[in-house]
Amino acid sequence: MEQKTRYTVIGAGHGGKAMAAHLGLMGFPVTLYNRTAANVAAIRFRGGIDLTSNMPDVAGFGPLRAVTSDIAEALAEAEVIMVVVPASAHRDIATMAAPHLRDGQIVVLNPGRTGGAIEFAKALRDHNCQADVTVAEAETLIYASRSEGPAQARIFRIKDAVPLAALPATRTAHVLEMLHPAYPHFIDGGNVLCTSLNNMGAIFHPALTLLNAGRIESTRGEFQFYIDGVTPSVARILESLDRERVTVASALGIRAQTAMEWLQKAYDARGSDLNEAIHNNSGYYGINAPASLEHRYIFEDVPMSLVPIAALGERFGVRVRAMEAIIRLACIVHQTDYWRRGRTLDKLGLENLSVGEIMAYVNEGVLPHD
Repeated sequence: MEQKTRYTVIGAGHGGKAMAAHLGLMGFPVTLYNRTAANVAAIRFRGGIDLTSNMPDVAGFGPLRAVTSDIAEALAEAEVIMVVVPASAHRDIATMAAPHLRDGQIVVLNPGRTGGAIEFAKALRDHNCQADVTVAEAETLIYASRSEGPAQARIFRIKDAVPLAALPATRTAHVLEMLHPAYPHFIDGGNVLCTSLNNMGAIFHPALTLLNAGRIESTRGEFQFYIDGVTPSVARILESLDRERVTVASALGIRAQTAMEWLQKAYDARGSDLNEAIHNNSGYYGINAPASLEHRYIFEDVPMSLVPIAALGERFGVRVRAMEAIIRLACIVHQTDYWRRGRTLDKLGLENLSVGEIMAYVNEGVLPHD
């Protein structure tokens, strides 16, 4: 019998628990790592996670080979390492993992947000990781899922097709081949700049949250986020942000999909403008707004999604005034300097590179000093 790929899932939040349980249910040997041992004590005691779903083949008890808060133990036997944590923790995970990684391992960020794989790879270099590891990123999280108890998770939906790219892109086919028995849903995303710049959360999440700040605080999120929260004026701001994102991608030689194209592709939602297309998306009905402004739509999506896109725009001569305005509002609301905390070009190692040099790096893995 063919030996199944050994997986380690890093992170025991909503997505991490769902992924670990699903992989276990499919028969893969899975190790679950979480930095705080107490948060996975119930899973360790039970030896796995109870998974519920409206899909019959995605429900049951997902057994785990090991549950640990020791990063060395977590990585020791892994062939594929699925990182399912907020993007703000990617650098920390890379730093912890660097001494323990070995040749041939694959690290997949689920998702990378903007520049995730690039930042992760730079952190490994900064910490003198000598192992030949392939870092890849998914464009979005493959699951719509929730944690429903200490050792329970629910999967609402598994996305049909999720673009994924390796760094460099020449390794993407190998990563897809390794993942295919568990995840045929992953498809070739081009390169990690394509997956990064097609990050729709950067456009929808921060602006929509900040533009509905008063309503969120007064109702504690008791309204439909995309339906009640998107009005013609709000949609025009989202359209402006989207144009800037697409223009930044174009400056790097990438043809990014527009928000309208994405809504049509992902949900078959169409309209004469973004406002109409959003309201024609049946998938958005029933989704409530965040209960407060202390939410990942700001503290993750602003520094890890919007800041690097805006920084690339500034570096290559694209005016990104709408993005700068949303970032500035987030800084004020959270009394935090997201420009400093975010994925700036120096943190990505791209500050002195030309467009050609950046593309040579993401496509072929060649840096100017190599």
